Order: sequence, then C-alpha cells, then structure tokens
Amino acid sequence: MKSDTLDEIENFKEKEYIKLLEAIFFISGRFLTIPELVSLSDLSPAIIPGIIEKIRERYDENSAIEIVEKNNMWKMDVKPNYVYLINKLATGSAEFSKAEQETLAIIAFKQPIKQSVIIKIRGNKAYDHIKKFSDLSLIRKKKLGHTYELSLSDDFYDYFNVSSESNNLSKKD
Repeated sequence: MKSDTLDEIENFKEKEYIKLLEAIFFISGRFLTIPELVSLSDLSPAIIPGIIEKIRERYDENSAIEIVEKNNMWKMDVKPNYVYLINKLATGSAEFSKAEQETLAIIAFKQPIKQSVIIKIRGNKAYDHIKKFSDLSLIRKKKLGHTYELSLSDDFYDYFNVSSESNNLSKKD
C-alpha cells in the first residue's frame, strides 16, 4: 500500500516536471542548455535529460511540435512540415536580437568573409554573435591566418527553411 502511494507521488512529480520544462521551452523560443534549464526550473541536472526525452516522446507522432536538440541545447519548435505557417505569421525572431540578425545577415550576404572584417563592421559584440551562430552550427569557421573565414553551413539553410540557391543572388561585384 505504501509503495503504491510512493509510486503515485513520483508519477505526479514527473508529470509536473514535464509541464514545467514544457512551459519553459514554450516561453523561451530559443535553444537552452542544461544549466539554463536548471536555473529556470530548479530541477536537478541529473533528471532534466530524462524529462526532455519524455516531452520528445509526447510530441513524437501526434503533434506539430517537437523538441529539437543541437549541441546539447534544446528548444521547442514547429515540425518542418508546418514551418510555412510560421513564415506567414512571424514578424520577428525571438531567438536572435536585432544586432545578431544584422551580423548574420552580413555573413550571409558577404560570405565567405573574414571574422576580422565582421568585427571591424559590427564591433566586439560580434564575437559573441559569431560564437552563438557557431554553437548552433549555423556558420562554418575555417582558420585563415590569425582570423577565421566565415560562411553559412547547411544547417543555416535547414534552420531558416531556405534553399542554398536563394543565397546565390546575382553578385555582380
């Protein structure tokens, strides 16, 4: 009898943890690390991966929502076959600041471009932007002397649901 009660309590706690992380993912709209999830939820880092997996299973087949993982970071997103709705509805991006968007736009337009040139154009904060884009695998960094050559990765095109041909604008420079 006591074991049944303990199981019920554990089951209840797990359901609450799932709801808590689900709410955090929904509200954040961006990739989150385990330390960020711990900070936002006060859950133990040891149980968070299991809770994330339960949420992923929950959204597996019967939902237009999924939990996406990239480089040990997670976010809630719309499954690819529903991205067209986001493009119709979205007016901005909660994931990237205006400054980050501008830095990424320069990389996309001028690629390949030296990191040192981006820093001259955008200032020292661009180092943080470039690190974020690299962590999300949106750009490729290739060592070039004392700097890096930056270009868009295949993940960039997948992430923003655009084809790589759309970036090959007729550059007549």
